[in-house]
Amino acid sequence: MKKLINHINGLQAFHQKVENFDSKKEFKGKKVAVIGAADTIYNKENGKYIEEFDIIVRVNRAPHSWKASDEKFLGKRIDILYHSFFENDKSGGGKIDQKLFKNFGIQKIVNPNNNKIGRTAQLNFYKRHGSYLTTYLLSKDQSENIYDRFKGKLPTIGFYALASALLAETKVLYISGFSFFRTGYVDGYRDDLNNAKANKKHIETQNLHDPDLEWLVFIEILKDSPSKKIILDDYLTNLIPPDLII
Repeated sequence: MKKLINHINGLQAFHQKVENFDSKKEFKGKKVAVIGAADTIYNKENGKYIEEFDIIVRVNRAPHSWKASDEKFLGKRIDILYHSFFENDKSGGGKIDQKLFKNFGIQKIVNPNNNKIGRTAQLNFYKRHGSYLTTYLLSKDQSENIYDRFKGKLPTIGFYALASALLAETKVLYISGFSFFRTGYVDGYRDDLNNAKANKKHIETQNLHDPDLEWLVFIEILKDSPSKKIILDDYLTNLIPPDLII
């Protein structure tokens, strides 16, 4: 009976508390920084630069792994957090902790997987926690625009974040902390995956994502982005083909 009640309450909360997130509308005309969790973020002290952006987007465990010593590299503020809504230790999501999130100024928690997997994860969140928090679901057309490029594989949450920003007409878009699994994560994010070899093994075992395909789709979306100005960090700049002018 308790399980049934939780299910009913969860369904009600899902329909009442989940709102649409239109990334094209949200980011249009804004200076947006999308900051991933790759350890390449430590290559340069860009913390103050990142904090100057109108909107700072981060992913999953960013609030949990942040340390004061990181601030000079990646800043602190988080306006929008893209999250898988999986809170277990085996996923990249991390616990949705409203008290912790408040310390970073998080305004919106966005689930970019607007499909059966993603919506079920968000529904289960409300079954576990009740209706205490409004959360967001990336608009279906934008989510499908990204997902449909992956031939059955699942884009990572980080990729959804940067792709949905690239598809928007931003004034300036800065992208940093993405290595497409060529390196490890920042300290404390996923310490079991702190190097490229461990990351590769994890991806192969999980069999959900395709880093090589993510890179190809990234280049494809980057070429066609309506953003007025795109700035990549030095690591990504050195990876992109020399004939790609952005």
